[in-house]
Amino acid sequence: MSSTSASADRRWVAEAFPSAEYDDAVALGPLLPHERFKPSYRFVVSIGGEEVAIPYRIYGAELDDGDLAALSTSQRIIMHCLYTRHHDGRVRQRHLRLIVGELRPWIAPFVVQLVGEYVADILLDIRDGLVEVDVSGTDMHAMYGRFGAANPEFIALTRQRVASYWNCYYRNSWADRSYYPGTTVIESLRAASRQFDATK
Repeated sequence: MSSTSASADRRWVAEAFPSAEYDDAVALGPLLPHERFKPSYRFVVSIGGEEVAIPYRIYGAELDDGDLAALSTSQRIIMHCLYTRHHDGRVRQRHLRLIVGELRPWIAPFVVQLVGEYVADILLDIRDGLVEVDVSGTDMHAMYGRFGAANPEFIALTRQRVASYWNCYYRNSWADRSYYPGTTVIESLRAASRQFDATK
């Protein structure tokens, strides 16, 4: 595959981030290892008034530590975001842990998408990493509140998924769904969103 066609094939990387991150995202596309399967389904959310389309899953190998270390800070964070979409849950968790406390608005959809998935250990990491979402006046509360207010359908769908996965897999571990970590996180996000909902 020529470098031109390879770059065209990786347009989805830039489309997953707002235009302010375009140059960094475009530069990363050719660096991604070969993928066994192309990302297919993508979910669309709004960040700062811009729509982005984020892959539900990616299937390539991870960059090695040396290649990651050679990237700029923003590029590394973008790459960590992308790997939260990896088909391997251990890879998703490892990269989530490196971004969950970061306060860049374009990180929010990558974290929130994981709230509506099924790996309990990831949910616990998110719950522990987003403690300030509940604290009005903090930057984290504002970032996630604004994201949720701009994407009410995405938040509602995530809430439905949380309930579904609890019912399928975790009702014995957390008999009271209100204590299930997915529930506690999504309800905190909904509460923060209500403070920034201009339609109220």
